Formats: sequence, C-alpha cells, structure tokens
Amino acid sequence: MKELKIILSGGGTGGHIFPAVAIANELKRIVPSANILFVGAIGKMEMEKVPAAGYKIIGVPIAGLQRKFTWANLKLPFLIVKSLFKTRKIIRDFRPDAVVGTGGYASGPLLRAATSMGVPALLQEQNSYAGITNKILSKKASKICVAYEGMEKFFPEQKIILTGNPVRQDLKDVKSNRGEALDFFKLDKNKKTVLVIGGSLGARSINESIGSGLQRLADNSIQLIWQTGKGYYQTAQQQVAKFSNKNIFAFEFITKMNLAYAAADIVISRAGASSVSELCNLAMPCILVPSPNVAEDHQAKNAMALVNKEAALLVKDTDALSNLVKVAIALTGDNAQKEKLSRNISKMAFHNSANVIAKEVLKLAGYSIDEGAGL
Repeated sequence: MKELKIILSGGGTGGHIFPAVAIANELKRIVPSANILFVGAIGKMEMEKVPAAGYKIIGVPIAGLQRKFTWANLKLPFLIVKSLFKTRKIIRDFRPDAVVGTGGYASGPLLRAATSMGVPALLQEQNSYAGITNKILSKKASKICVAYEGMEKFFPEQKIILTGNPVRQDLKDVKSNRGEALDFFKLDKNKKTVLVIGGSLGARSINESIGSGLQRLADNSIQLIWQTGKGYYQTAQQQVAKFSNKNIFAFEFITKMNLAYAAADIVISRAGASSVSELCNLAMPCILVPSPNVAEDHQAKNAMALVNKEAALLVKDTDALSNLVKVAIALTGDNAQKEKLSRNISKMAFHNSANVIAKEVLKLAGYSIDEGAGL
C-alpha cells in the first residue's frame, strides 16, 4: 500500500491550531506510517506550536486583512500571490493525497492551490458563523466538517458533515484527576476554584476584571487559577502577590490544562470554538465573555448557541469590569445552577470528532484500511 500523505493548514490562534493537531494525531493513530506536513503563516504561533506537537511545518508569507485601514493591507495582494506560488511548489514537491484546512487566513493559499491542482480538500469550520476564508474555499472543497447545525446558510448543504470540533486528547476523563490537580496547583479541597482562560493570546477585559476583583474572590474563600496570556502576566503577578496565602495564582500559559479543568468548579472563558468545544466535552459550568475583536462577531454567536439552551452564562465584554466577578461568585456558590449548566452543556458535546474527521480525510485520500483496524 502506498504511503499516505496529508497536508494540514490553519493558524493564527490556538483555536485553529489545536483542531488541526488533533486531526493529525488521529490520522497517525489510525495510520501510523502517514506522512503529515503542516503549512502555516510565518511569524504566527503555529510555527512554534506545531513543531512542539511533533510535526514538520513550512511557513508562507500570508497575513490577514485588517478591518481598519492600515498600510499593511496594501501589501496583502502581493503576499497572497507569493503564498500561492509557494504553496503550489509545496504541493508539487510533497504530492499530498488530500489537504485539510481548519480556518484562518493561513489555510487560504494552501487549499486554493490544492483544489486548483486537483487535490481533494476538506474544510473544518469550528464556529457557528463561518469565517470568510472557509466561505471562499467551500466552493471548491470536497467535504466541510462543521460543529453546529444550520451551517447550510454558509456552505453547500451536500458537502456538510456535522462532526463537532476536535479537542485535545489529554482532556478526557479529567474529573478523575481532581485530587492530583488540587495537589499540582497547591489548592484546598474544601474551597471552590475558578479557572480563568482568556484564549491562547489572553483577553484584556477578562484580565482587568479579574485583577480588580481579587479581593472579592478572596473574601468569598474562592481559589483562582488564572491564565493571563503574555501581555498581562507581569501585571497579574504583582496583583496576586498580596494574596499568596489565599490560593490565588496567575500563569502566563497553562501547559497542564487537563489538571486545570480537573481542579475547577466553574470556568470563565472567551467563546472561541475550541474553548467552547472543550467546555462541552467536559460538561463544565461556565461563564462566557465573547471577544468583540473577531471577524463577524463569531464568538458572540458561539456563546449564544449555548446560552439559548441554558448551557452557559453570558457576560458581555463591555459589562465584564462591573459584572464578571459578581456573576462568578454567585455561580460558584449555586450548586443547582452549576448542575443545570453542566447537564445542558454536556448535551452539546461531540466526543469523537477527530476520529470522524480523520475517517473523512482518509476517504478523500482514497486510502483504504482493513475493516475496523485502527478506528
């Protein structure tokens, strides 16, 4: 049997990178000999995160369109052309059986080049409101894997497969690790714990709200695991220093997210697709603070998909400073509300998304395996 070759692309934020890596990992689990290559945007976080996951990545000089006028937008047509030439060369040299795009501008040139060269392409759209790159690419894509119902308003209906979003493999059965998690973060098992995650790049409104509310959290005997992102970390360190005996901790980036979730009673989060999918899979009671600084306001739409089913609470970004800590304290102490949110959010989970998507990739690649082997 010939060697299976797959190229994956998607990046700019963890929300595009983690699903791509999860799909790659599942492909390697099913077909251990698979040759997998990533293509990303030079200077973006995928150039660091993908090699850390054990995969080779080639960078192309693509950039995103800025919503307000900047001189950088004038360079964009030249970057697109340059990236298309480079991705065509990558495809000629690597000769993939199929390509996968998980969204973000990094995936645009690769999938555009691949489909023009006759290589089958699969799109994975994480959000409830499709991104502009995927909407453009959908016309030539063979299959489109989505996480929400009703996506036929963006994509050709006959191409859509409802799969959910892949989540990181270390986030299964995390609650069984609660004792280990409490020890790892040096937390008190008799106190409630709030986990704050603002996304891979941090979240200014969430950070400022938590920073201003540390005293109230401490006064209510609430412990805190706070991922700040790089930009706010030094400020947060100074803010938590006076609460060192209250189990209030700030981290630039949490590498052991499985343990962070295991220790948490509730989660405060942005409403990026990957974060929402993780919260659904883990049945976590959560407060979502959608970022207003994203294309098509898709985080607000992701959040409302949960809020409308009483599966999450919502605090608007503009209200975070005045309301977020107050809502968090109330929810932490309300066991009935936590149980209801947990029950409802669990109904929205897809537990085998990476496997379903990987199978579709194999079908597109024309790669057959023994019935049931590796699946």
